[in-house]
Amino acid sequence: MGGWSSVAGPVRNSCAGRPRSPAVLAPVGILLALAVKELAGGLPQIGTLALTPDLLTPLLARLNGGSAPAGPAAGAGPTAGRPFTALNEIYIGQATHQTARYTLTLPDGPAEPQASSGLIVSTGAGATGWCRSAWLERRSTLPLPAPAEPRLAWFVREAWPSPATGTSRTEGELAAGHALTVSAESDQLVIFGDGIEADAVPLTWGQRAHVALAARTLHLLHWAALN
Repeated sequence: MGGWSSVAGPVRNSCAGRPRSPAVLAPVGILLALAVKELAGGLPQIGTLALTPDLLTPLLARLNGGSAPAGPAAGAGPTAGRPFTALNEIYIGQATHQTARYTLTLPDGPAEPQASSGLIVSTGAGATGWCRSAWLERRSTLPLPAPAEPRLAWFVREAWPSPATGTSRTEGELAAGHALTVSAESDQLVIFGDGIEADAVPLTWGQRAHVALAARTLHLLHWAALN
């Protein structure tokens, strides 16, 4: 689990180090880093809640092109062309985590056909979880984003060199306003966010997924004790 998890799952308070259940104040995208029972006791004294200056920026994926699915996949997945967001990370690859074939296109260079175990794109909120595992395993020197930093880190898992596929572009970062694109070159690829495989969306041959920082931010509220 990353420093902060998805709106639908438990939120971990970075100071207390224990799981918390989030209270979400829709539709403005506010998370409360406190237990539900604490919220119930604090509502009459709403002044004890302080908005942090840090904003958590989710990442966004948009699918288009190719043989788009006729409707949403299991769960609340999007139809083709419509965006969806994740707070920690987005995974693109085979559902079985076996070899996926695709072409990776980045803002700063030529596209590269790849065969790998998929790729992970992570926010700073997810940089202590799956993303950090990949970062440590390869002894990467890439600086991971901080929880509220508007920057993404991405890693290709187990890229396979061959006459048709490359391994020169296996990690990097994306600043705000930039996106990476994955063009599927095999069937049965999936894309899902925050480890929720039940909500995976199919990525079919010729279809493209564009991943970038979302424009919307989440505001995190911390519990402040009364003086």
